[in-house]
Amino acid sequence: MAESVSSLSATATHAAARSGFMAAIFLMATSAIGPGFITQTATFTAKLGAAFAFAILASIVIDFVVQLNIWRITALTGRNASDTANAAIPGSGYLLAVLVLIGGLAFNIGNIAGAGLGVNAMLGLDPKLGGVISALLAIGIFLSKRAGLLLDRSLIGLGLLMIGMTLVVALVSQPPVGEALRQTILPEIVDFATITTIVGGTVGGYITYSGAHRLLDKGLTGEHNLAAVTRASLSGIAVTGLMRAVLFLAILGVVASGVTLELSSQAANPAAQAFAAVLGDWGMRIFGVVLWAAAITSVIGAAYTSVSFLTVFSPMDDRARNIATVAFIALSLAVYISLGTAPAAILVFVGGFNGLILPIGLTIFTYVGFARSDLMGGHVYNRPLLIAAAVVCALTWYMGFKSIGPIFAFLGK
Repeated sequence: MAESVSSLSATATHAAARSGFMAAIFLMATSAIGPGFITQTATFTAKLGAAFAFAILASIVIDFVVQLNIWRITALTGRNASDTANAAIPGSGYLLAVLVLIGGLAFNIGNIAGAGLGVNAMLGLDPKLGGVISALLAIGIFLSKRAGLLLDRSLIGLGLLMIGMTLVVALVSQPPVGEALRQTILPEIVDFATITTIVGGTVGGYITYSGAHRLLDKGLTGEHNLAAVTRASLSGIAVTGLMRAVLFLAILGVVASGVTLELSSQAANPAAQAFAAVLGDWGMRIFGVVLWAAAITSVIGAAYTSVSFLTVFSPMDDRARNIATVAFIALSLAVYISLGTAPAAILVFVGGFNGLILPIGLTIFTYVGFARSDLMGGHVYNRPLLIAAAVVCALTWYMGFKSIGPIFAFLGK
């Protein structure tokens, strides 16, 4: 009897751990797959055609290095990013927290705007009303007594919905898969600016820390969980890469068929045009579902992760964090309602900030890996992974300096 109880307990523990890792994977992936992700992917596919496949591959390799190191080191330290930063370099955690909060708040305005546009494409409702409904739905998740369970299940369900519906469009558009595979390895065009942009959009700002912080909340830390954390981090980027690849193929099929997507107007949405070109009115409605799912999950991910950085200023229990998360979404909604949209200048400004968050955080984590084994329970960190992190860190600093221009341009207005 005792053995039976022990076996059941072990099975339950294993199931809970697996559920926790799935939650972290989809929180990271759906945070990365927002309205900007969809627009960027469609725009670059329309511009570069099959050659964009190389940029996708390069960005996935870089993303793997970033996420793998940050998730693993977070698991080993057992602290969130800002606390780890403060322990390694006093004061740096506060800087990281402020940058993430500014970026997360401003991008959440854009996420709510994207949700409103998704509802408009789906149901024909006014975009502002759609944004309000979507934000209230996100608030409802965090007000629920089972907020954690609702958060995990909604992110997984909506993530799978996005991929599934985009896959349908990709199959119908009949993209030249062979040509895309060839140019993944031998591209006719290599556009480093494109790679820089999509890397920033996939692991920039708060996104880098979303899944890692979810693992902390689930208690999945320590050296004994390191192998599973490694698999989960790789899976998170794989899910993001899968969505990027499926969306790329869907748009590529349309472009290869001879349809010209309008890119010159600020109001033009190449993804919406492509979905409509494939399936007509139903294609536009499917686009609305995909855009809404991408936006609402990014609203949830941005709010959850941004608030997780507030704990560096004052300890918070789960209830206090949920209340703060609701307030964060409500503030984003209030700004959206007052403005009616997410002004391009604000998004450019925050894009610059996000370009700075990634190298600052990655530098601190690389330093911890090389020199602060005391923060990781004496663990000697994998040197090849650290060398890869150092190389990518140098690249992200270059990307960060490129983002300073938009910040000063905004401040000069």
